[in-house]
Amino acid sequence: MSSVTNPSAEHGESELPGRIMAGEMAEQPAVLRRVLETGAPVIRQAAEAIAAKKPRFVLLTARGTSDNAALYAKYLLEVRLGLPCGLTSMSTTTAYGARPDLRDVLVITVSQSGGSPDLVASTMAARDAGAITLAVTNNPDSPLAAVSEYHIDILAGPEKALPATKTYTASLLSLYLFVEGLRGGDGAPAKALPELAERVLARGDEVRQLAARYRFAERMVITSRGYGYPTAKEAALKLMETSYIPALSYSGADLLHGPLAMVDNISPVIAVVTDGKGGEALRPVLERLRGRGADLVVIGPEAQVAAASAGFVLPTSDLPEELQPILEILPLQRLAYEVTIARGQDPDAPRALAKVTQTH
Repeated sequence: MSSVTNPSAEHGESELPGRIMAGEMAEQPAVLRRVLETGAPVIRQAAEAIAAKKPRFVLLTARGTSDNAALYAKYLLEVRLGLPCGLTSMSTTTAYGARPDLRDVLVITVSQSGGSPDLVASTMAARDAGAITLAVTNNPDSPLAAVSEYHIDILAGPEKALPATKTYTASLLSLYLFVEGLRGGDGAPAKALPELAERVLARGDEVRQLAARYRFAERMVITSRGYGYPTAKEAALKLMETSYIPALSYSGADLLHGPLAMVDNISPVIAVVTDGKGGEALRPVLERLRGRGADLVVIGPEAQVAAASAGFVLPTSDLPEELQPILEILPLQRLAYEVTIARGQDPDAPRALAKVTQTH
């Protein structure tokens, strides 16, 4: 078993800024094991009960990091099950009072705390409108869990740092197991994740070198396609909320529709390249980026990293594409942490943020 490196310990001080985020990043292999060993049977029960109701459509509701986890679930549901999905606009019900007909619709609300008022209100409205409601949270005693018909506890344990790390990967794995349960699968390929996550997290020196390279960046662009797109969005969020660097995330296809014009040889571009169809779809984008002289960083397979300015090789050759986002985000969480530390800031407590955001 590989040892997981705690970045705070590496830096030599238990009281350094970022020690809480560092500890929670290091917990992720253990959290993934807990979801697989303890959470999986409960998740399967919920999936079987919901599958029996034969939902015809799925709506996903979330904010922030949880919204990126919901986007991952959208890819899973559409690709693996062929179920049409949409991401909700909560203000249509909470601000405008719309009451759509949601009979036979599965509404999945993803929230770390389960406490944001708009998530609770929109879930209540969905249930009143006839929806099958499922809450995916890190708090089984939350208001959101109480108003939902079904609940999945992601079992990440208390998360004290403001940037979400272990709750994000636990949400991804829980959602994967739920979708596998809907389709009658056993989720067996996910059993490799804890050990693979340990291997990735043990390579902190590689990420620190990238952070030294980009600590003075004034802007970053992060791109991917397919299952990697939620990773790009989550990585951008982590960089913005911890280091305050403007980080713009784009689908590779969208990047070619205009934003490519802002790419130059100064601002780094991070490409999340899944080993599979999403990565194949991104290849023309990578060629265009190289053609523009972009400072291209690749997170993904060895062949793509070798053709870039820099990167991080992921051990994904035997891992299904739909599970790779759980590994892809790990070096990017660490990158956000290291860049923030290098810039003299504290990633544990970004300015102007609260752990539970009270949106209405």
